Amino acid sequence: MNTLLELEKKINSELTTKINNSEIKHNQLYLEIDKEDIIDVTLFLKTNKDTKFRQLIDITAVDYPEQSQRFKLVYLFLSHEFNQRIIVSYNINENEIINTLTSIFPASNWMEREVFDMYGINFKDHPDLRRILTDYGFEGHPLRKDFPLTGHTEVRYSEDKKKVVNETVKLEQNYRNFDYESPWEGTSYIKELTDTNDKKN
Repeated sequence: MNTLLELEKKINSELTTKINNSEIKHNQLYLEIDKEDIIDVTLFLKTNKDTKFRQLIDITAVDYPEQSQRFKLVYLFLSHEFNQRIIVSYNINENEIINTLTSIFPASNWMEREVFDMYGINFKDHPDLRRILTDYGFEGHPLRKDFPLTGHTEVRYSEDKKKVVNETVKLEQNYRNFDYESPWEGTSYIKELTDTNDKKN
């Protein structure tokens, strides 16, 4: 397709019932669909002669814990032939299982594993759905908004036991005093000491 407007019209005319909303912004086309239609929409985008989105760039998610449909799944596709990008998204509930794209884009294998690891979203018929970024026995999903910034456990080498150990995080945040002043100007307590020293001299 020559322009994004033409591409948008083509997709909306061909996939009338499967596109909930389409919008052009940031020189990219954004499509909102239902989770049940991800396979059909992806196949169309990849195989149609007027679209040719033959590369899956990334799969990610966004966490909205206050909403009833907590997660938004986001897919980024690229058409080398037309030098165009398209972003497809849909919303799901926290414990929903969604379709894998591994049969259409084998590269989605690792991308879906990352989404599973970071957000806890499950993919139906995925050939090897296991953690990919965190360690064995890791608890929780680090990119969820309710995951604590310090994590649940920490890994360290114990001199007493002479091995690597997992321990519950014991970091107390309540009494940490952060100084947000510019390091170029110096902190206030150093300034006070400097001022008192100047007065003595």
